[in-house]
Amino acid sequence: MLIFDYMITLIIIGITILVSIIAMENQTLKNKLMFNAYMIHHRKEWYRFLSNGIIHADWLHLGFNMYALWMFGRGVEAMYGDVYGGKGPLFFILLYVGALVMSSLYSYERNKNNIYYNSLGASGAVSAVVFAFIVLNPTARLGLMFIPVPIPAYLFGLLMLGIEHYLSRRGNTGIAHDAHFWGSVFGALFTIALKPSLAMDFIHQIQGN
Repeated sequence: MLIFDYMITLIIIGITILVSIIAMENQTLKNKLMFNAYMIHHRKEWYRFLSNGIIHADWLHLGFNMYALWMFGRGVEAMYGDVYGGKGPLFFILLYVGALVMSSLYSYERNKNNIYYNSLGASGAVSAVVFAFIVLNPTARLGLMFIPVPIPAYLFGLLMLGIEHYLSRRGNTGIAHDAHFWGSVFGALFTIALKPSLAMDFIHQIQGN
């Protein structure tokens, strides 16, 4: 895989790291860029749907999201090029930017009159990239710290959706699990909507595994 196959991923990571580091040292800027549904609804600060995705709470938060984006973004960007041809780069950008917005809509509706609700980070968009990968390569073996033995990507995705839904319903975790859940759903649906035949390809790959 050539570096040109994942140039957009590198640019997103570079911008996110740069702005996140600056915001970590500037609380006023961080507050201005955070997702706050009240400020969006009442003051029409619509940019917050996007700006919250390029800032992070701390180095661990930033590192985890950018590592996940690096691991999955390269493959998805390259596969988008293979599947969608010359429109692949544009569609990859729309996947990421669209997920920043779509992953926050649920929180927006729930908290548009709650001035104290804030969130930040690229997790929703990164989740969309992960699930785009799962749609395109469902039999790949994936694992995380709490899944020590790699399992097929489609099972990994189902497990992740279940966990995120449960934690979102339980609440009080300090993490926007609803953004993870809806970002994941958007990533899968967006990828399939661009080429509906991918749904059957997904099923055939699973059946042949």
